[in-house]
Amino acid sequence: MIVGVPKEIKTHEYRVGIVPWGVHSLSSRGHKVLIQKGAGAGIGVSDEEFAKAGAHIVDTAAEVYSRSDMVMKVKEPLPPEYSLMREGQIVYTYFHLAAVPELAKVLMDRKVTAIAYETIQTEDGALPLLKPMSEVAGKMAVQVGAFALERHNEGKGVLLGGVPGVNRGKVVIIGGGVVGTNAAKVAIGMGAQVTVLDVNLNRLEYLEDIFGTSVDTRYSDPYTIETLVRQADLVVGAVLLAGARAPILVSEKLVSQMEPGSVIVDVAVDQGGCVETVHPTTHENPTFVKHGVVHYCVANMPGAVPRTSAYALTNTTLQFALMLADLGAEEAARRSEPLAKGFNCYKGRMVHQAVAESLGHEYTPLKV
Repeated sequence: MIVGVPKEIKTHEYRVGIVPWGVHSLSSRGHKVLIQKGAGAGIGVSDEEFAKAGAHIVDTAAEVYSRSDMVMKVKEPLPPEYSLMREGQIVYTYFHLAAVPELAKVLMDRKVTAIAYETIQTEDGALPLLKPMSEVAGKMAVQVGAFALERHNEGKGVLLGGVPGVNRGKVVIIGGGVVGTNAAKVAIGMGAQVTVLDVNLNRLEYLEDIFGTSVDTRYSDPYTIETLVRQADLVVGAVLLAGARAPILVSEKLVSQMEPGSVIVDVAVDQGGCVETVHPTTHENPTFVKHGVVHYCVANMPGAVPRTSAYALTNTTLQFALMLADLGAEEAARRSEPLAKGFNCYKGRMVHQAVAESLGHEYTPLKV
């Protein structure tokens, strides 16, 4: 199989869809890997290093798409790439289609086999390809939130860890999954007063087991969310429903009741966001202020730490990439139920139920 890796074009997206050891793994099994010139520059990997690992360097994204049976990326294709995709081509990347309905239509119209990292799911409900980026985004959420709280960034001027004789900052994390757990780790490390909300009591019990008295856990109901968010210095939105649009848990009215200069970091923005006032921002212009509250809503947060992120991503994506390359999409889906759940669009149909329902499209069960 010919596997192509184009250079990412999302604003300030420095990651790359594969790192050299992944190229070597594919090429050593007889597959041909095409890398667009300069694709690894953002993580400090040269074209020469990719070539040494077995890649063929090509000049343009158009050449990558036209020659490849499978395209491996990091972020969803953007409008300049829409016309490059073709019928039957596998595109293997983060799609988050619930937040980009126009892309979903393109994928169906062009009959692309769209396999989404974020919906590959194991029997226990885990999302192994989303996990590493969720870990990165969770840890970053508190870092960027702490920075946004500084007065020159329009924050209220609160130091999360406080100092003796002064209150510590209050961090409220909505969602106790991978993002929320990693956000809690950093917030606790900074010395903040941390509360995590979730509807899964087993998850809350787990968080208490690992963090002890360093974190308060609360059941996530509307009354509790309203009470805690009003008092928070930093709110981290860490809610995920695999493939579906994130539910709105923090209303605009509630945002307007927060203290001026408070900060919201909505990691769920790539799935539409769990705060009503959010909209996607970029690393170039990461924040905006609404109702006096600073919002950080970058949809590709891990792109800011691309070297860590790209290597962590290949660690998890490659196992399924090898399966797709060795067996083809259909046979790979027949042999791997987790991979089959990654199929979002296939032969012009929406084949992932949560994605279809979020977008209002007809759902067609995957048949391969």
